[in-house]
Amino acid sequence: MSKYTIGLDYGTDSVRSLIVNVETGEEESSAVFNYPRWKRQEYCDAPNNQFRQHPKDYLEGLEYTIVEALKQAPAGVAENVVGISVDTTGSTPIAVDEKGVPLSLTPGFEENPNAMFVLWKDHTAVKEADEINQLAKKWDIDFTKFEGGIYSSEWFWAKLLHVIREDAGVYRAAYSWVEHCDWIPAVLTGNTNPKTLKRSRCAAGHKAMWHEAFGGLPAEKFLVALDPMLSGLKDRLYKETFTCDVSAGTLAKEWAEKLGLPSNVVVGVGAFDAHLGAVGAGIEPYYLSKVMGTSTCDMLIAPMEEVGDKLVNGICGQVDGSIIPGMMGLEAGQSAFGDIYAWFKRLLEWPLENILAESTLLDEPAKQKLIQETSDKIIAKLSEEAAKIPIGESGVVALDWMNGRRTPDANQNLKGAIAGLNLGSDAPRIFRALVEATAFGSRAINDRFISEGVRIDGVIALGGVAKKSPLVMQIVADVLDMPIKVARSEQACALGAAMAAAVVAGIYPSTSEAQKHMGGGIETEYHPVPENVEKYKALYEKYKKFGKFIEFDY
Repeated sequence: MSKYTIGLDYGTDSVRSLIVNVETGEEESSAVFNYPRWKRQEYCDAPNNQFRQHPKDYLEGLEYTIVEALKQAPAGVAENVVGISVDTTGSTPIAVDEKGVPLSLTPGFEENPNAMFVLWKDHTAVKEADEINQLAKKWDIDFTKFEGGIYSSEWFWAKLLHVIREDAGVYRAAYSWVEHCDWIPAVLTGNTNPKTLKRSRCAAGHKAMWHEAFGGLPAEKFLVALDPMLSGLKDRLYKETFTCDVSAGTLAKEWAEKLGLPSNVVVGVGAFDAHLGAVGAGIEPYYLSKVMGTSTCDMLIAPMEEVGDKLVNGICGQVDGSIIPGMMGLEAGQSAFGDIYAWFKRLLEWPLENILAESTLLDEPAKQKLIQETSDKIIAKLSEEAAKIPIGESGVVALDWMNGRRTPDANQNLKGAIAGLNLGSDAPRIFRALVEATAFGSRAINDRFISEGVRIDGVIALGGVAKKSPLVMQIVADVLDMPIKVARSEQACALGAAMAAAVVAGIYPSTSEAQKHMGGGIETEYHPVPENVEKYKALYEKYKKFGKFIEFDY
């Protein structure tokens, strides 16, 4: 019988397991688990940019999705699963004890947000990121130079430093810290020891200032100069890192029994969702892979010998083997993309939730159905009407910094803005301006790569926005003045993880070979419209001018 691998994809709101035939790439079955505590926004404080997730959400989702996917798969699949690989959001670290148990799973910390996973979009550590950047620029070695030269509040060191400063109890109890993408493979293999579990090159290189040129993580003297509270922590972290084609071990007996899988199933070293999403979407050298969801991650790979010593400023790092082992992986992205459309939708829903919900004109079931129907149709109707508005006609220009700016040049202090409003500025016109702003943010990323000497030969898109919104995709194609191919797979991140698992299990000798055999191909392609391209060039200049005003003069 054919062999199968499982791609385990941890996103912002849910986890998905995908079972894939390693010979044909056929996606046999899948299952999704929405995090219940996260859905209730427990441990979060959105106005203060605090977003935390409980490890129980992850563990419950791990068991449910794999068991459910196996139930849906054809008979005989379970005993022929040979590998599992994991992708997660990141940087999403957590404080652990000496055994590698997250503090929120230990007595006294069960409901403490600081003992939870600090989600990628948590921006509570802006001050700490600023301190890291200031010290790095004065140090004899700039430990941020392989991370675009600017350290972000979304990343490992800033987050853990913020937490231990804020919470003395967590500081005292934390033996070490572990990324989400490292912890899940550690749990599955039964080796959660912080000093011996295998750490992801992807996570360490892009988010924790790890580099071979430094001998690993930043120097102890640097960390202590940043804050004496970091003294000794480096020795409880790691020196070595591993790419996603390396085995983290085999399935622990406990998990083999829980999941109904053989105990000889190989578990791969983890990676970030956008990186394995790029693999699943068919990334190749100099093709930008855009994961377009709540935020974006823009991934690019290039041969090591061609990149050489070139450093690209203002991106989220360049790391040997972080996407495709043996290739240089470069990452950029926007802190908010689909989240901006969701914000505008919530804005428009306010009367539904606060006026219609209290109305006595309808019975409760009718009210709830009406609210749900209206909510479900808002984005579709906005898109329909926005598509009718000529480019530049409204005079409205927006900035896509509602959640700060990731790249180019990370600055999480920045805020979104809208200009050019008048009494005729209706919802579709504002919505179109927001869509154009996200497209201009994408253009700024492309411009940075190109200006720094890294060419872009094409764009491959994946993620919910890419699959669901022709309006957004056409505008992005027009603004970039480049064709955009949309990956066929609905689950490119999970598919990329399944490909990585096939390499780890020895089915294929390399990630590129796994891509050839298991890839889902391209579903559709958007081409720029020449007349739109010219109009957007002028509007992009307004976007940049507006951005400079908000960033430097406001």
